[in-house]
Amino acid sequence: MSGDPSIGGVWFPAVRAHSGTDVFTVRLARALQARGVRTEITWLPSRAEYCPWSVGIPAPPRWASVAHVTSWLHPRFFPGSLRVLSTIHFCVHDRLYQPYKSLIQKFYHSFWIRLVERSNLSRSSVISAVSGYTARQTERVFRISPIRVIHNGIPLNGPFQMRLRAEPHHPFRLLYVGNWSRRKGVDLLAPLMTRLGRDFELWFTADRRNGHLPYRLPDNCRCIGRLSREDELSRIYRKADALLFPSRLEGFGLVAAEAMACGLPVIAVRTTSLPEVVDHGRSGILCARHDVSELAAACESLRQDPPRWRAMQEASRRRVEQVFSENAMVENYLRVYQSAICGAASAVRRRGRQ
Repeated sequence: MSGDPSIGGVWFPAVRAHSGTDVFTVRLARALQARGVRTEITWLPSRAEYCPWSVGIPAPPRWASVAHVTSWLHPRFFPGSLRVLSTIHFCVHDRLYQPYKSLIQKFYHSFWIRLVERSNLSRSSVISAVSGYTARQTERVFRISPIRVIHNGIPLNGPFQMRLRAEPHHPFRLLYVGNWSRRKGVDLLAPLMTRLGRDFELWFTADRRNGHLPYRLPDNCRCIGRLSREDELSRIYRKADALLFPSRLEGFGLVAAEAMACGLPVIAVRTTSLPEVVDHGRSGILCARHDVSELAAACESLRQDPPRWRAMQEASRRRVEQVFSENAMVENYLRVYQSAICGAASAVRRRGRQ
């Protein structure tokens, strides 16, 4: 499907979110270009999200036939001349997210983002979601169908390479990559590392300039700073023995998929989208939410069983190759772009009023 002439080009009008959504946009645009599809990203300032009338409306490139947006893009920026594919990366209206929101976030999501997304999704030619879980939550909230599930893809021919090691480090090296919110489960790190003791160490990402963290960690934890470049991330993934991913709510789980591409087993929570990413017992171990003792037992089981740990390295890489490769993601989006352009995609159907 490389360089298909039926796809004139894909335009990405996107608000800078400084999150995995930006990573998704850049990687997809780059991968499409490698297939011979012309792409362009137009970055809008962050105020375009909450004050869209203060930002000028960018004109789409003349060669573009499809606009690919996120579900948070205000309809003001929708190009009327193009088919629009809207991708949902995370459903902030999920009931599981409510305990982790501030009062301001609850108000903002309920009285602004919900209205923006409803209008956005009703105007889109096609809707996709990065996981089956995110698709189901969005269908529940907005009563729309169909939503195409297209998992995020990892560029396997770039820096995310696997280097097999015969033995884990001593102490066994766990890695946490993510922000410091309770939704991400960081409140579990201190009691977990205290319980695990000297046979384990935790490397974690955080902004050194911040000077402090919301949770005090024991001495077997080491800050490695904030990592943003793909080569930095992949190098750290390969230096660890397992990814510790105690997040209680994920739209997809990009960090877990990246780590698995580098041959890193994942110790995560059995909730939301993570069972779609981590194959329990093969590419990692899934534990109950909030359960420090179960997380500790999973860490100990890998440290004490190097043959199982080695097998999980290979299984992690193999799962990404089979399910979450960037090539598979691009193929799926090319099909959706073609169906949207040809008018074959089913119109979004509302199943009732919210």
